[in-house]
Amino acid sequence: MASKWMESMKLAEDQITALENNFTKVSKHPDETTLMLIAAECGLSEEDTQKWFRLRNAQWREAEGLPAELGSVKD
Repeated sequence: MASKWMESMKLAEDQITALENNFTKVSKHPDETTLMLIAAECGLSEEDTQKWFRLRNAQWREAEGLPAELGSVKD
């Protein structure tokens, strides 16, 4: 389910676990402050953390049968 970009990040297992835990338990769309804290927790840049969340959200929406892009469902 991981995209090529996610695979190229070469994240450690503990980083993936922390990112997934935050995604499922904290927020699928973290605000700026939360994103900064998650990035620090994982030892990633805020930009990489934001990209990870963007891609992970697209994967989640696809798995839920929703459009991969954020927005309203079109009839």
